[in-house]
Amino acid sequence: MPTTMTPNPIRTLTADDLGIGIAAATAGHASNRPDEPEVDIKDPLATEALWLLERFGGIIYTGPPGTGKTWTANKVAKALSRGIASRVRYVQFHPSYQYEDFMQGYRPEGERFVMKPGHFVSMCENAQKDPDHTYILVIDELSRGDCGRIFGEALTYLENSKRGLPFRLASGDEITVPSNLVVLATMNPLDRGVDEVDAAFGRRFAQVSMEPSRNALQQFMEIGELSEPLAEGLLRFFDFVNKRARSNPHAAVGHVFFHDVHDVESLRAVWKYQLRFLLEKAFRLDQQGFREVQGRWDAIFPPGEAHLDEPEGADLSAGEQGDMGQS
Repeated sequence: MPTTMTPNPIRTLTADDLGIGIAAATAGHASNRPDEPEVDIKDPLATEALWLLERFGGIIYTGPPGTGKTWTANKVAKALSRGIASRVRYVQFHPSYQYEDFMQGYRPEGERFVMKPGHFVSMCENAQKDPDHTYILVIDELSRGDCGRIFGEALTYLENSKRGLPFRLASGDEITVPSNLVVLATMNPLDRGVDEVDAAFGRRFAQVSMEPSRNALQQFMEIGELSEPLAEGLLRFFDFVNKRARSNPHAAVGHVFFHDVHDVESLRAVWKYQLRFLLEKAFRLDQQGFREVQGRWDAIFPPGEAHLDEPEGADLSAGEQGDMGQS
């Protein structure tokens, strides 16, 4: 009688299983760039975060675009988790994000729907099973979602004084928010949902202001070995536009926009593909103001190279620009 052979199960290995994938490359870094410096629990940002987390239920990094909010949150998360990727989870809020995505909701499983934990509940469960280590939930764009609706009853229990107290979810399931779960978030203070965030998190979370940094910009230029004339011109533009942002907050330009600038071409690309659109929007009702800002930008470069990146329609009147914005 022939013998039936049972084939050996085959295990599929990924690059991460072999320790050569992106998880290994970024485990101890502050972002998904392998050339970022290693992070450490003694890093000043991590030290500040630990001090704040002893007093608040979480931290919100708030500031205009390009000020390093997400980078800072990632750096702190990886320092607090000692670089263990499984202890960190990243979530991005948006207008369609719901309680069912974040807390608990029905998910398809085969031909039926089954109640499944969302990101927050999953991280609570993971942290409870491993009380000796810190788990971190990073929420990007906090102010773009309806925080009250997304967090639901969990908002109350984010406070340090209420950690560990049981409460019930909408489904009736009981959970607790463990003390070793850290919540880090980022937001733009000009987003529409900021008032809701302030109301929900004002006394529960610490807010750390992230502003455009001249010193950080100088460090980027030194690393990129930007020529002295361009560096001096860029600093003058940076100072000018951020001074204008005192009366027009939408015009703030963060230092991170210039992270990879090293020559004329890369500097021009920042304007052509990023800053131009940010500043056009900021000055959409002040065409003269935009012309002045663009003139300061053009002044960075040698004579004869001005207006090479001038956007189409820049010579329209302010009224015509306003009509275009309404169409």
